[in-house]
Amino acid sequence: MPFISKIEQQKRNKNRFNIYLSDEGKAEEYGFSVDEDLLVRMRLSKGMEVDELAIMEIQYRDHVQKAFQSAVNYLSYRMRSESEIVAYLAEKEWEEAVIDEAMHKLREYKYVNDEEYAKAYVRTQMNVSKKGPGLIKRELSEKGISAQMQEEALEQYTAELQRENAEALAQKSLKKSKGSHKEAKQKAVLFLTRKGFNMGLAASVADELAEEDEDGEWSSLVLMGQKFHRKYSKLDDREYGQKMKTALFRKGFQMDLINKFVELGKERIDNQEYEL
Repeated sequence: MPFISKIEQQKRNKNRFNIYLSDEGKAEEYGFSVDEDLLVRMRLSKGMEVDELAIMEIQYRDHVQKAFQSAVNYLSYRMRSESEIVAYLAEKEWEEAVIDEAMHKLREYKYVNDEEYAKAYVRTQMNVSKKGPGLIKRELSEKGISAQMQEEALEQYTAELQRENAEALAQKSLKKSKGSHKEAKQKAVLFLTRKGFNMGLAASVADELAEEDEDGEWSSLVLMGQKFHRKYSKLDDREYGQKMKTALFRKGFQMDLINKFVELGKERIDNQEYEL
């Protein structure tokens, strides 16, 4: 029966040891390597007999230890869900049985906890990224968090904070918009729903922040009107007026403001003599 003829510490990794085997009438040869912790736990020593079954058991336990350590390193960067860790280990091509054992060990050491992970994830997304609950829920699903844990974690995302975050995001969207109030509100609503806020809240916040402001609407219309004026100014007055009104109306501006702008006439618009 083969026996351990030499145990040698690896030069590049002091925590691993090479095990050499020998048998009667055969030369010593490399058998396998093990982690220091496994070496101690299994009491591997020089002269110890190891049959094929024992070697398979040692190597299996060593694979579990390697997978476990790989997962710990993966967790060192940030918290992960169990599903994320399983996927990571599968990418490393560990066998399913090895992954199961490694996950059991991670739970035993309390290195993974989907419930705590979900709560921490929600806190980060609602306080830092200001995402809406719908988007956070989708992301938690993608990370393998159960529906019940999702709901429990999202309980900390109050209606007040949802509105506060929606208002902050809507303000950014509205400031970027150069069109009419109507168009700006539509863009803000679309932006908020993409961020995971429900349609009711998104519409309410957009309406509240983009209340009809005649001066602001007029300024936006003038900027847009200047572009269309340059495009249609060579047309006769009748066609010019029709084209201008149609183009500005499609941009969502109020008809009374459109009429006031077009009625200024080409000359005053050329000279930038705008009056409300």
